[in-house]
Amino acid sequence: MLKAFAKMSMQGEVLHMLRIAIIIGSTRPGRNGEQVARWFYEQAKKRNDAEYEIVDLADFHLPLLDEPVPASMGQYSKEHTKIWSEKIASFDGYVFVTPEYNHATTGALKNAIDFLSREWHNKACGFVGYGSLGGARAVENLRLIMGELQVADVRTQVALSLYTDFENFSVFKPGPHHQASVNEMLDQLIAWSGALKTLRTKETAIAR
Repeated sequence: MLKAFAKMSMQGEVLHMLRIAIIIGSTRPGRNGEQVARWFYEQAKKRNDAEYEIVDLADFHLPLLDEPVPASMGQYSKEHTKIWSEKIASFDGYVFVTPEYNHATTGALKNAIDFLSREWHNKACGFVGYGSLGGARAVENLRLIMGELQVADVRTQVALSLYTDFENFSVFKPGPHHQASVNEMLDQLIAWSGALKTLRTKETAIAR
């Protein structure tokens, strides 16, 4: 039932195709995240339920948070923040591709998230983690952050092991069994993204 929201509203009005960002959460030289994100993108492209786009944090050159006004006010003074805001606001949902650093996500991803506020609200997200324990603790860290930002995080996640899904810890060779969790996670993400897009549309109409 929720999947119907991805294509039309309660009144039968056809909506634009959902847009889902696949965010590469590491900017470190030699990172594994780019391989993982591109693999995930190729799997997602086989579906016809959304428009998927890779968003690479490294392309935005965000400094450590340097906005003088809290993000919740939406009063951005820096050009890099405005560019980042426009990009993130254009999506209906997100897939965070994150390694695990010291039982958490990366400083670069946390910093990028903190630059914004309302752009994240009432959307949905899923996670692809990689690390010695499949990035599980980084994902749990992100779930807490997403809750504060009013982002609905879906239950299923993709957990990739540095020991079994990478050759020499650097060449990505995922096991075929991950395909099931990719599709299950995307099923959940598309359903929630569609439902929450309807909510945002109603809120916009009321605000007018």
